[in-house]
Amino acid sequence: MWRNTQSGWGVISIALHWLSALTIVGLFVLGWWMTDLGYYDTWYNQAPWVHRSIGILLLIATFARLIWRLIQPTPHAEGSRFERLAAHVGHIMLYVLLLLVLVSGYLISTANGRGISVFDWFEVPALLHGLPDQASLAGNVHWYSAVVLMVLAAGHALAALKHHWWDRHSTLVRMVNPAHGRKQ
Repeated sequence: MWRNTQSGWGVISIALHWLSALTIVGLFVLGWWMTDLGYYDTWYNQAPWVHRSIGILLLIATFARLIWRLIQPTPHAEGSRFERLAAHVGHIMLYVLLLLVLVSGYLISTANGRGISVFDWFEVPALLHGLPDQASLAGNVHWYSAVVLMVLAAGHALAALKHHWWDRHSTLVRMVNPAHGRKQ
């Protein structure tokens, strides 16, 4: 039940999916909230530090998730040919946007040449810095790609609910319960 099969997702894939989903939404809310903080707010320095730290951990988890996805079988998709194609393209777009948000956030944070301290556990070095308008350009990419990611993620969630309630597919149940895929 840890690994994927042709009929269902394993515990590792399910955990990475839901952990990523909650983290992405949480980072978006935190990012939006912290842009309105004033200089004298208690969280003025703390919120960006937390946002960056969680972002780096999510980047690491995303790489792990992509590697896991490459070495594990993918359960058969349900639905019409168009729905399966749309799901495949949608998943690719979710990954691309997620990586775009995470890498642009890294480029914002390291534009000054300093690394990113991740909860004071370790530091991620600034590998690329000093580019013209790096923080500003990366900031624009970060914001707009995050908004598009949220819209696409909402569509992803609505599609899962549609498949569950309207089509009566097991798509959503398989992403919640690893044992369900084993019963078929």
